[in-house]
Parts: sequence; structure tokens; C-alpha cells
Amino acid sequence: MKGPLFYSKILLFGEYGIIKDSKGLSIPYNFYKGALKISEELTDASAQSNKNLDRLATHIQYLQDTDKDFPQFDILSLKSDVNAGMYFDSSIPQGYGVGSSGALVAAIYDKYAIDKITVLENLTREKLLILKDVFGKIESFFHGKSSGLDPLNSYLSLPILINSQQDIEPAGIPSQLATGRGAVFLLDSGIVGETAPMVNIFMENMKQEGFRSMLKDKFVKYTDRCVEDFLSGDVNRLFGNVKNLSHIVLDNFKPMIPAQFHELWKQGLDSGDYYLKLCGSGGGGYILGFTEDLEKAKKTLEDYQLEVVYSF
Repeated sequence: MKGPLFYSKILLFGEYGIIKDSKGLSIPYNFYKGALKISEELTDASAQSNKNLDRLATHIQYLQDTDKDFPQFDILSLKSDVNAGMYFDSSIPQGYGVGSSGALVAAIYDKYAIDKITVLENLTREKLLILKDVFGKIESFFHGKSSGLDPLNSYLSLPILINSQQDIEPAGIPSQLATGRGAVFLLDSGIVGETAPMVNIFMENMKQEGFRSMLKDKFVKYTDRCVEDFLSGDVNRLFGNVKNLSHIVLDNFKPMIPAQFHELWKQGLDSGDYYLKLCGSGGGGYILGFTEDLEKAKKTLEDYQLEVVYSF
């Protein structure tokens, strides 16, 4: 058995802010992908994945038994396939903020949900919210609390615009320019990040009035502007707002930025060669970069491997 492919995603804008109803923009990233497979001879990695799937099946059964709004899954087939050696064969790095658990949840829903909402039908806002809710409940197995956006993005393989937690829609993003000098890129921190501890730090910070004010008056404001500029293709305004956002993150989200990147982050802000921001919850994994001149950014960041995600 080799299931359909499910891709990684990148939340371009909206990390943490979407918890407080900022806008967000999530795009599929087809460089990494995963599929369900069955093998009688499992390697260490696939055996670990198989164990996770066994526990995930129990979690889905629990949701089905205790939550009247949760859809029916073919649990018998799921458990039978797990017992036969099913695992998630994936190139998506875990703990890197590009949706490794989201792709797995999408694959499980696609194969085992009985009355599933498919990509081919008319995706109303109501259907998107139902999918997001179901995916969030399943993915909470991995992160404690999940918005459901990562699996939604992976399942639909479409850019998703988050207007608020209860208002999401597929988004048309401007075509990439193959000859463009500007780019959005990924920078590998070389550290695996864990979502739950970072979200816990954020939630602790939210108890302070000053942090809440900063989030509402600055972080959400510039996140919303970045989303609007990106979708309208206004590159000049976008870079001004990304710079402001990068500054706010460095000043207020330091624990989410690996310590050895604080100076590099500041260097980008001072030189204007590039601007960095969190990719997902931070703490490690990938860092997102924006530059108006990719060649210049590559020279400045010559010690790092840059992966281009989108060209302007």
C-alpha cells in the first residue's frame, strides 16, 4: 500500500497571532511530503512511526466515542493496517515548523474517515471550519492544543487565508516570478524545536498586560498588514511591514529564537539585507527569511543553507 502524498506547509504569517485572531497565511510547501505505507520489515524509524499510529488510532477512537460532533472513522481498518506494519513514510523534518504531524493527520483522515469532506466538492466556509475542527482534535494528540490549520493546508494543498479563527478561506496568492530578485527563504537552525514548550511560554506571557497590549497593538497590526501586502502583491510595503514585524519578534519573543540567532536576526534588521521571522512556534527548526535581493542575502548568510520558498 502506498497512499496519496501529503505535503508540508509554511505559515508565512500568523504564528501566535492567530491565537488572538490576527490574520494568517499558510501555503503548501511541496519540497517535503509523506505517505502511508505498509511493510512487514520495519526500520527503527518506521517502527517508531507505527507505534505512534497505534496510539493515534486509540486517540481517534476515544474522540469518536466521547465527542458527538466528531465524524466516524473506519477504526477496524485503521487498527488492522497498523497491526500489519503501517507507518508514515515522510521526508518532512519533525520539529521544524513545516507541518510534519499535519501531513500525517491529513493522510489518516483521507484514508479512514467514513463520510469525509473531499477536496473536489464545493468547499464552503462551513465545510472548511468543520475540517479545521476535526483536524485540530486529532492533531491535539501531538501538541496538546492544535488550531487544525496544518492538516487543513496539507489536506487541501491550497494556500489558506485566516481572517480570524472562525473565518478561513482558500486564497489566491500572486504568481511567483522565476526571474525575481526577492525571495522568502528557509534558514535551518540545526535545532529541533518542540511546539508545546513554546506555546506554554507564550501563554505565560499572555498573563502580563504589557505583553497582551504589545500583541494587539503591534504584533497583530503588522501581521495583518503583511498578509494584505503579500496577497495584493505590494512588495515595497510588504518589506517595510516585515521589517517592523521582525523587530517586534526580536524584542518580545526572544525565548522562541535560538540564542545563537539573536545576533544574526539583528544584523538583518541593521543591514536591510534580509529580515527574519519565526516559522511556526520557533524554539528551533526553520527560521523564515525575507529578502529583496536573494544574492546579497546569500552572501551575508554564506554559512547557512537557504531554501527558497517563494520568489518575488
